[in-house]
Amino acid sequence: MNALGVVSRRLCAGVAGRVSGWSAHSLRPFAGITVSQIDEEVAKLLELKAQLGGDEGKHQFTLKTAKGTRDYNPKQMAIREKVFNTIIGCFKRHGAETIDTPVFELKETLTGKYGEDSKLIYDLKDQGGELLSLRYDLTVPFARYLAMNKISNIKRYHIAKVYRRDNPAMTRGRYREFYQCVNDRRILDGMFAVCGVPDDKFRTICSTVDKLDKMSWEDVRSEMVKEKGLSEEAADQIGQYVSMQGGKDLAERLLQDAKMSQSKQACAGLTDMKLLFSYLELFQVTDKVVFDLSLARGLDYYTGVIYEAILTQNGPAPEAGEKGEEGVSVGSVAGGGRYDGLVGMFDPKGRKVPCVGVSIGIERVFSILEQKAEASAEKVRTTETQVMVASAQKNLLEERLKLTAELWNAGIKAEVMYKKNPKLLSQLQHCEDSGIPLVAILGEQELKDGVVKLRDVHSREEADVLRAELVEEIKKRIADV
Repeated sequence: MNALGVVSRRLCAGVAGRVSGWSAHSLRPFAGITVSQIDEEVAKLLELKAQLGGDEGKHQFTLKTAKGTRDYNPKQMAIREKVFNTIIGCFKRHGAETIDTPVFELKETLTGKYGEDSKLIYDLKDQGGELLSLRYDLTVPFARYLAMNKISNIKRYHIAKVYRRDNPAMTRGRYREFYQCVNDRRILDGMFAVCGVPDDKFRTICSTVDKLDKMSWEDVRSEMVKEKGLSEEAADQIGQYVSMQGGKDLAERLLQDAKMSQSKQACAGLTDMKLLFSYLELFQVTDKVVFDLSLARGLDYYTGVIYEAILTQNGPAPEAGEKGEEGVSVGSVAGGGRYDGLVGMFDPKGRKVPCVGVSIGIERVFSILEQKAEASAEKVRTTETQVMVASAQKNLLEERLKLTAELWNAGIKAEVMYKKNPKLLSQLQHCEDSGIPLVAILGEQELKDGVVKLRDVHSREEADVLRAELVEEIKKRIADV
């Protein structure tokens, strides 16, 4: 045994003796070891510990966000808020109301609803006798909400975080036009049937087809044949169909197709697709929508029409068979579809509620707008302050606070620097940096005259305004901005 080992054993003996209230001399196995010797060895170990850095390294950790997450600074949050407001405004314009649900659900609520994607659900430890999981999306919790509350008619929007246990790719898109791809799960299932896909392989083959936006057809075909056991003949027949894109004309052509016309399910989907395009014509958006037979969306709960909003390169939606400028697709920013059977899975009597929805990829949209803001010289405002209450002289803090309160009470967004005697130049510079449009300046002379000097930050023009008329003047100027 080396010297350090001996010291360790002796130290343990000494500590054990002291903690137990025994004398070191009473420990027969260690007879002959004195307290002074133990203290000497302890001192040596403490000195060695100090030289090696002791336990300090155990408490060091890397300051970083978890994989697939990020922090948002004030500038980014301002852009994010703008995105939310735009989307919420659109929802409200079409008569939607909002709800919220818990961030976690009973595990059994989420189990069996997502097909192969179920492996991406975050399961939590047993807490209070309940097996819980973090919500994977907002659709299944919504269906549970409808079933619990016996709701069969609601137009709702829901903005909240969801959680997926995958390997995130923090990609960033570019500012582009977008178009929408549309398909129908009944058309897909009918196509699989006429192409010779066994019933028990429909969902797994659908999941593979859904990868066509990320993989080449050769790779998708290889996965279907080599990994999922589909015959080469069936795979090749699928390949002929999933390459098709078009509009109402494609639906009409497929209804006459020798194979597709054999499937009642496919024909029902194609008939509804024709009806959808007739509505799209009324809304004058057919130039932004493409009927795409490769669109699969792998979630098991879809029962009818499915769609994705795709970011493409600059320019309008591509023609059938094209992928846009340079043949590049930037990525999906929204997706959804019809899920008529999901609510019935939670209802004790199995009552079905027709449902259709769309989920918008806020993070992707935000990344695009953030990059656009960085590329432009335009400043992004991180506050909505309309007026800075400033002073040109010392000892006017109380007067500034008093005027700020008056503006707040009048519904004006006002701000004041809380230094006791800030320099006027610093206050004006803060307004320029923050994009605050107006400054209300107080001074001893202004207080005597009952006026406030109102300064336009952009033009730097100033005017004395009567204190009693200040609120009205500010609101008038703000309205003109």
